[in-house]
Amino acid sequence: MELRQLIYFTEVAKREHVSEAAEALHVAQSAVSRQIANLEDELGVKLFEREGRNVKLTPIGRHFLQHIESALKAIDYAKQQIEEYLDPERGTIKIGFPTSLASYTMPMVISTFKQQHPHISFHLRQGSYKFLIEAVKKREIDLAFLGPVPTEEKGIQGDILFTESFAALIPTDHPLNQKRSIALSELRHEPFVMFPEGFILRKIVEDACKQAGFSPIISSEGEDLDAIKGLVSAGIGVTLLPESTFYETTPRYTVKVPIELPLVRRNVGIILPKYELAPSVNVFYQFVKQFFTMLDRYQ
Repeated sequence: MELRQLIYFTEVAKREHVSEAAEALHVAQSAVSRQIANLEDELGVKLFEREGRNVKLTPIGRHFLQHIESALKAIDYAKQQIEEYLDPERGTIKIGFPTSLASYTMPMVISTFKQQHPHISFHLRQGSYKFLIEAVKKREIDLAFLGPVPTEEKGIQGDILFTESFAALIPTDHPLNQKRSIALSELRHEPFVMFPEGFILRKIVEDACKQAGFSPIISSEGEDLDAIKGLVSAGIGVTLLPESTFYETTPRYTVKVPIELPLVRRNVGIILPKYELAPSVNVFYQFVKQFFTMLDRYQ
């Protein structure tokens, strides 16, 4: 079984078309077909079945693909480690982050790190809370920034970097817009703008409202911070957001009001798999921990 055969196999499985796979691989279609046939002969099973001009994986083919994808990721990771051991300052780090950390925290960390390590490059991926956890487990990314840091996920470890409060974001013409702080219960009759079901920020807000003695009236939903803030600006409703999402600017036609009761907070940190890190990833990981320790010391 050759590495080339496995690469051809995964490409055909992904595209479900031999000629398209050959074009993507920059080889002749006959070469792809021949290698797939050789692989099937060696295994003694059919990995694909024809459906018109397309091909689809057989049940055993789908099972085989799962293992091969894991094996190819492990090979890529091994190659990356060798390259980075030769020169840790020229590696590539794959980092995941949620939308709530995109506007301030991530740019601050990355730009400061790049000043000290200009030759290390990044591949950044924004995603939901659950997606980022799974991506770290599957080695699709090297590490992820998350809030809150999960504590019961197998195969990963986490470090808390800082803790932050949530504040209410309300339209400028709202009756509470002049108050220095509010109790969350004062918003019990207001329409809320929320992230969709399954988003961790929605769960934090719903739990806080429950603690304050009510269930929020959800009038609208948005999948990113700009959408949420825009809906509040339009007077559609109110929302609760972490303090880090307000750094430097508060959206037009809105007012940020601190919440004094209950205290709504989350921790924010970094998660990574429980195995030896590639050298450049470890350089970044150690930098992040030191960076936030120093930041906390001077605040």
